[in-house]
Amino acid sequence: MSPNRPAPSLSHPDWSTAPPDWNWAAQDEDGRWFWYRTEPVPGIGGGVWRANSRNQQYAGQGHPNPDWLESLQQRPAVADGS
Repeated sequence: MSPNRPAPSLSHPDWSTAPPDWNWAAQDEDGRWFWYRTEPVPGIGGGVWRANSRNQQYAGQGHPNPDWLESLQQRPAVADGS
């Protein structure tokens, strides 16, 4: 990627790139997406999702999201019971 071009913005994470057995994804208010090994909870101060740092991994950057509380997703295969 060119240093003069910004990284593409994620509207949602691509589950094919998620670490195995990391079954949750969520976007913070600033637009950052994270994978989670355990279900995260909203941070006390607002604007972020929280989990133990060993259970959280950066997944990409999206646009700032004022509706960040609505972004929590479970891996589709897990949500479908497959």
